[in-house]
Amino acid sequence: MSLLTRMQDALPGLLVDIEELVTCESPSDDLAAVARSAEVVARVGGRRLGVAPERIVRDGRTHLRWRFGAGPARVLLLGHHDTVWPIGSLATHPFTVDGGVLRGPGCFDMKAGLAMIFHAVAALPDRDGVTILVTGDEELGSPSSRTLVEQEATGCAAALVLEAAAPGGALKTERKGVSLYRVRATGRAAHAGLEPERGVNTTIALAEAVLAVAALADPALGTTVTPTLLTSGTTTNTVPAAGEFAIDVRVRTRTEQSRIHTSLLGVERKGTVGSRQRDEQQLGTSLHVEEGALPNHAAALELVGGPNRPPLDAASSAGLYARAEKLAAELGLPALTCAAVGGASDGNFTAGVGTPTLDGLGAVGGGAHADDEHVLIAELPARTALLTALTTDLLTSPH
Repeated sequence: MSLLTRMQDALPGLLVDIEELVTCESPSDDLAAVARSAEVVARVGGRRLGVAPERIVRDGRTHLRWRFGAGPARVLLLGHHDTVWPIGSLATHPFTVDGGVLRGPGCFDMKAGLAMIFHAVAALPDRDGVTILVTGDEELGSPSSRTLVEQEATGCAAALVLEAAAPGGALKTERKGVSLYRVRATGRAAHAGLEPERGVNTTIALAEAVLAVAALADPALGTTVTPTLLTSGTTTNTVPAAGEFAIDVRVRTRTEQSRIHTSLLGVERKGTVGSRQRDEQQLGTSLHVEEGALPNHAAALELVGGPNRPPLDAASSAGLYARAEKLAAELGLPALTCAAVGGASDGNFTAGVGTPTLDGLGAVGGGAHADDEHVLIAELPARTALLTALTTDLLTSPH
């Protein structure tokens, strides 16, 4: 019996597992929900693999790890069980299977991918050298699991990331790097009607900073610098004394990531800049306007943040993608396609430590984080068979 036929026969069980995972809600910011979800993931995975995972709790968040064999890890299969969907989403977006389409909160991103991991590894002729890591805070930027991901990936021949596929089922061979910042403004409150001239207006200061920050983007290089959430002030009749806005940066290269970081640290508004380093992950700078130059909005600005994920570049995935193409042809599957995407994943971290990484190996469908989130059921056996074949190939010939 061919591998593809075996996975087609296993489809009913795969759907059962996906339903069990999806119907346990797991918003990233709800520690209790993530803990409950981890137990469900452990149960589903344990049922298919015949062994329980190691539970790793960091900052109150539960991550799961299966290690097979006594030797060093050679292939890392990576996923996450947290989602962006709040508790109660199942009431408005119930789990359904209808017309070849599976729906439910988090089904595409990425609980179907977790079920695929378990079925693929269960089908391996030899699991020695495989590690499965399922984290619980990826949607937040992996604050507690980043080090864990990097440690597990270091030294492996490959990291295979079960995030959902790009449109049309394309594998994700490039991902932009991400940097996240906040610009905080400190001014001085005053009555907006009686004596506004006594105030230092953070709204005006932030507005000017937003324009300066947005101008750092370079569309030709694929660099986006997007001011996002903005707040300032307390009441409508008070000169605002405090405020901030967030910045989302996406880049294709480390050079661009460094350029934007340096540029943001050096942004100044007709004044002088002083900077200080808080710690390895947290950088700040205070921006001061010359006294009297801007009497109504000479606010002090502070930049907090920095690079969150390095880029996953094409070189990191090229070899693995070529292997996958060959194996897909041997399985009788349609020719693979690939895509470069703006979103980031934990695959950025694995590529960042030098481990060859192939992403987007998970479910085919669409609507991640959206009302129409869905998985195409007919694609699940082929994708799971490809994952099994690729893992087997890497274990047999890692280079």
